[in-house]
Amino acid sequence: LVRSDIRENKERTVLALTIKVVNTKAGCAAVPNANVEIWHVDAAGNYSQYGTQTTQTYLRGIQTTNSNGEVTFTTIYPGWYQGRATHIHAEVTIGGVSRKVTQIAFPESVNNTVHTSGVYASRGTNPMSNTADGIFADSLASELVTPTGSAGSGYAASFQIALAV
Repeated sequence: LVRSDIRENKERTVLALTIKVVNTKAGCAAVPNANVEIWHVDAAGNYSQYGTQTTQTYLRGIQTTNSNGEVTFTTIYPGWYQGRATHIHAEVTIGGVSRKVTQIAFPESVNNTVHTSGVYASRGTNPMSNTADGIFADSLASELVTPTGSAGSGYAASFQIALAV
């Protein structure tokens, strides 16, 4: 799973996601050599490694941060499943120890644009909003990204994960 392109056979709306890990105990200095793992559902709302997909690894990946504390994944815009807002999971480990598990949320306007186009359109928009999702209830402002781009050409987004290390 150590890879930057996690799409495998999931060619949909491309998302280039850059994650920066910073240390709050050092003035938000970059954290190099941290492992960042992400995972999310496909356009149909399925996770790899669950249910009938137990042998699949799509939309999962791990990278080690560079000297700037950054990793960039090439993935697809996440789909959705019942009961949750559209999101990507992220975990940072340092020296084999999990330091933070978080989730990345997406603006409703972008979700609606993507989820009504191409292969996403058959499912339509996600009925669960960010504000109604109990996971994001206390932290949406710090977990929301602002993607740039379009459903046709793809999106880019950046996210920062702050740790006290």
